[in-house]
Amino acid sequence: MRTYTLHVPEGAARGDTRALEQAELVRDGFSWGAFAFTVLWFLRHRLWLAALLVLAGLVALALAGRALGLSPLAAFVVTLLASLLIGMEASSLRRWTYGRHGRPARDAVIAGSPEEAEMKAAARWLDGEAAPRPAQPARPVHRRDEDAVIGIFPVSEAGR
Repeated sequence: MRTYTLHVPEGAARGDTRALEQAELVRDGFSWGAFAFTVLWFLRHRLWLAALLVLAGLVALALAGRALGLSPLAAFVVTLLASLLIGMEASSLRRWTYGRHGRPARDAVIAGSPEEAEMKAAARWLDGEAAPRPAQPARPVHRRDEDAVIGIFPVSEAGR
């Protein structure tokens, strides 16, 4: 089972079918396509700035390896590790780009396939109910007393 995030235009109300037509689902997790094809994967998904950043990073990595005089095997290992990092972070870069373009993540669904995730996300969106959010833990309220002590010492022990 995978987690998918639903990205719809900012300000769209739940139940709006036009917003759902413009929605994007992003699968969370490792991306084999981004690992194998790096910059081409970003271009395919129309992530221009992310593609430019990844390309600049790979070129800088290659130039640094050449300047340091790395052996071909070491250069291959460094490139492989960079591709592994790109594969792990591709989904996050995709979500970041959608958020920058006014399509923040509005919901998350867990599904076994992209088709199932699309059906679940559409059903939840068209249902019109707000997506369940995890409960926020209650935070203790701190009051500033006149005899409060900073550190691990107890407050005034006048009752002794």
